[in-house]
Amino acid sequence: MEEITEGVNNIAINTGEEEEGYKKNRIQVSNTKKPLFFYVNLAKRYMQQHEEVELSALGMAIATVVTVAEILKNNGLAIEKKITTSTVDMKEDTRGRPVQKAKIEIVLGKSDKFDELMAAAAEEREAREAEEQHN
Repeated sequence: MEEITEGVNNIAINTGEEEEGYKKNRIQVSNTKKPLFFYVNLAKRYMQQHEEVELSALGMAIATVVTVAEILKNNGLAIEKKITTSTVDMKEDTRGRPVQKAKIEIVLGKSDKFDELMAAAAEEREAREAEEQHN
Protein backbone atom coordinates (compact mmCIF):
# COMPACT_ATOMS: atom_id res chain seq x y z
CA MET A 1 0.00 0.00 0.00
CA GLU A 2 2.88 2.38 0.76
CA GLU A 3 4.24 1.92 -2.76
CA ILE A 4 0.87 2.89 -4.26
CA THR A 5 0.66 6.06 -2.17
CA GLU A 6 4.25 6.91 -3.06
CA GLY A 7 3.54 6.29 -6.76
CA VAL A 8 0.48 8.55 -6.66
CA ASN A 9 2.44 11.27 -4.85
CA ASN A 10 5.09 11.20 -7.58
CA ILE A 11 2.66 11.45 -10.51
CA ALA A 12 3.10 14.62 -12.53
CA ILE A 13 -0.29 15.88 -13.59
CA ASN A 14 -0.54 17.51 -17.03
CA THR A 15 -1.40 21.15 -16.39
CA GLY A 16 -1.24 22.25 -20.03
CA GLU A 17 -4.20 23.52 -22.01
CA GLU A 18 -7.14 21.14 -22.19
CA GLU A 19 -7.32 19.21 -25.42
CA GLU A 20 -10.62 18.62 -27.19
CA GLY A 21 -12.55 15.96 -25.22
CA TYR A 22 -9.86 15.78 -22.52
CA LYS A 23 -10.29 17.22 -19.05
CA LYS A 24 -7.24 17.57 -16.87
CA ASN A 25 -9.25 16.83 -13.72
CA ARG A 26 -10.94 13.65 -15.05
CA ILE A 27 -10.00 10.19 -13.84
CA GLN A 28 -11.20 7.32 -16.01
CA VAL A 29 -11.55 4.37 -13.66
CA SER A 30 -11.02 0.74 -14.63
CA ASN A 31 -11.86 -2.11 -12.28
CA THR A 32 -8.99 -4.27 -13.50
CA LYS A 33 -5.91 -2.11 -13.96
CA LYS A 34 -5.27 -0.44 -10.59
CA PRO A 35 -6.18 -1.07 -6.94
CA LEU A 36 -9.07 0.87 -5.41
CA PHE A 37 -6.90 3.12 -3.23
CA PHE A 38 -4.81 4.15 -6.24
CA TYR A 39 -7.91 5.96 -7.47
CA VAL A 40 -8.77 7.32 -4.00
CA ASN A 41 -5.28 8.81 -3.62
CA LEU A 42 -5.22 10.09 -7.20
CA ALA A 43 -8.58 11.82 -6.68
CA LYS A 44 -7.19 13.51 -3.55
CA ARG A 45 -4.22 14.76 -5.57
CA TYR A 46 -6.49 16.06 -8.34
CA MET A 47 -8.68 17.89 -5.81
CA GLN A 48 -5.60 19.53 -4.30
CA GLN A 49 -4.66 20.92 -7.72
CA HIS A 50 -8.04 21.55 -9.36
CA GLU A 51 -10.61 22.09 -6.53
CA GLU A 52 -12.75 19.33 -8.05
CA VAL A 53 -12.37 15.96 -9.75
CA GLU A 54 -14.50 14.10 -12.27
CA LEU A 55 -14.59 10.33 -11.86
CA SER A 56 -15.73 8.45 -14.95
CA ALA A 57 -16.36 4.75 -15.62
CA LEU A 58 -18.01 2.34 -18.01
CA GLY A 59 -19.79 -0.95 -17.34
CA MET A 60 -18.37 -3.10 -14.56
CA ALA A 61 -16.06 -0.29 -13.37
CA ILE A 62 -19.07 1.77 -12.24
CA ALA A 63 -19.06 0.02 -8.85
CA THR A 64 -15.39 1.03 -8.40
CA VAL A 65 -16.13 4.70 -9.17
CA VAL A 66 -19.05 4.78 -6.73
CA THR A 67 -16.88 3.19 -4.03
CA VAL A 68 -14.07 5.74 -4.59
CA ALA A 69 -16.58 8.61 -4.36
CA GLU A 70 -18.14 7.20 -1.17
CA ILE A 71 -14.74 6.73 0.51
CA LEU A 72 -13.84 10.37 -0.21
CA LYS A 73 -17.25 11.63 0.99
CA ASN A 74 -17.35 9.44 4.12
CA ASN A 75 -13.85 10.61 5.12
CA GLY A 76 -15.03 14.23 4.91
CA LEU A 77 -12.76 15.09 1.98
CA ALA A 78 -15.30 15.61 -0.80
CA ILE A 79 -18.79 16.80 -1.54
CA GLU A 80 -20.89 15.48 -4.38
CA LYS A 81 -21.52 18.12 -7.04
CA LYS A 82 -23.01 16.22 -9.97
CA ILE A 83 -23.78 12.67 -11.10
CA THR A 84 -24.51 11.87 -14.75
CA THR A 85 -25.49 8.49 -16.14
CA SER A 86 -25.77 7.53 -19.80
CA THR A 87 -25.19 4.72 -22.26
CA VAL A 88 -22.38 4.67 -24.79
CA ASP A 89 -22.32 2.74 -28.07
CA MET A 90 -19.15 0.66 -28.42
CA LYS A 91 -17.90 -2.12 -30.64
CA GLU A 92 -17.62 -5.55 -29.06
CA ASP A 93 -14.00 -6.81 -29.02
CA THR A 94 -14.54 -10.24 -30.56
CA ARG A 95 -17.14 -9.80 -33.32
CA GLY A 96 -17.11 -6.04 -33.77
CA ARG A 97 -20.88 -5.72 -33.34
CA PRO A 98 -22.22 -2.66 -31.52
CA VAL A 99 -23.05 -2.96 -27.82
CA GLN A 100 -24.27 -0.42 -25.32
CA LYS A 101 -22.33 0.17 -22.11
CA ALA A 102 -23.55 2.02 -19.05
CA LYS A 103 -21.50 5.11 -18.16
CA ILE A 104 -21.33 7.19 -15.00
CA GLU A 105 -19.61 10.50 -14.30
CA ILE A 106 -19.36 11.79 -10.74
CA VAL A 107 -18.05 15.29 -10.06
CA LEU A 108 -16.69 15.78 -6.54
CA GLY A 109 -15.56 19.06 -5.02
CA LYS A 110 -13.33 19.74 -2.05
CA SER A 111 -15.12 19.76 1.28
CA ASP A 112 -14.65 22.74 3.62
CA LYS A 113 -12.30 20.59 5.74
CA PHE A 114 -10.32 19.11 2.81
CA ASP A 115 -7.11 21.12 3.33
CA GLU A 116 -7.22 20.65 7.09
CA LEU A 117 -7.73 16.87 6.79
CA MET A 118 -4.98 16.52 4.17
CA ALA A 119 -2.53 18.51 6.33
CA ALA A 120 -3.33 16.31 9.36
CA ALA A 121 -2.81 13.14 7.30
CA ALA A 122 0.53 14.46 6.02
CA GLU A 123 1.70 15.27 9.57
CA GLU A 124 0.65 11.82 10.74
CA ARG A 125 2.53 10.19 7.85
CA GLU A 126 5.69 12.24 8.55
CA ALA A 127 5.57 11.35 12.26
CA ARG A 128 5.18 7.67 11.40
CA GLU A 129 8.10 7.80 8.94
CA ALA A 130 10.32 9.58 11.50
CA GLU A 131 9.46 6.95 14.11
CA GLU A 132 10.27 4.14 11.65
CA GLN A 133 13.69 5.69 10.96
CA HIS A 134 14.52 5.74 14.69
CA ASN A 135 13.73 2.04 15.09
